[in-house]
Amino acid sequence: MEAITYYRRGDYLFPNIILSEPPPETVPPLGVYGLKRQKYLKEHRPILYSKLLLSERLYPHLRETDEAAAHRLAVITDRYQAEEIINELIYE
Repeated sequence: MEAITYYRRGDYLFPNIILSEPPPETVPPLGVYGLKRQKYLKEHRPILYSKLLLSERLYPHLRETDEAAAHRLAVITDRYQAEEIINELIYE
């Protein structure tokens, strides 16, 4: 385990914390559901947001949420479209 180093700003010591982030060009941007989850965590669950951020699990969590919601939306719309086609065939 590495020793934590600090820097001084005025009368206070702050830890030198650097998160290892992949280059932005290799990471796909988050979709609408991932961004909504991030906003929710920031506003309503700040401790969980900080915990995920500092443990570098925030982006994978947001990515998983975004993919799950997009998949669920696709399933719902496919089901709805199938029902519409069946209704059109029945009532023609």
